[in-house]
Amino acid sequence: MLLQNYPNPFNPETWIPYQIREPAEVVIRIYNAAGQLVRTLNLRQCAAGFYLGRTRAAYWDGHNDAGEKVASGIYFYQLQAGDFSSTRRMLVLK
Repeated sequence: MLLQNYPNPFNPETWIPYQIREPAEVVIRIYNAAGQLVRTLNLRQCAAGFYLGRTRAAYWDGHNDAGEKVASGIYFYQLQAGDFSSTRRMLVLK
């Protein structure tokens, strides 16, 4: 289960909480409103459980894969864990 990021809107960083029901390789991909891949967060193999709070949730620093700050706007984040996939929306506001 993919939960809403917080804070939202955010600047410059956000946390993405999620839950997985069984151990899986977890990847979060972040896309801009045009559908272009902006950042990939490889969270590796994760045990089943809740990943909530700043110490366990996925962290995004608001930068793309090239290390540049992203522009203000709507972004989509997609969780892939085994066969499960879910997408939500977030807002970068500067």
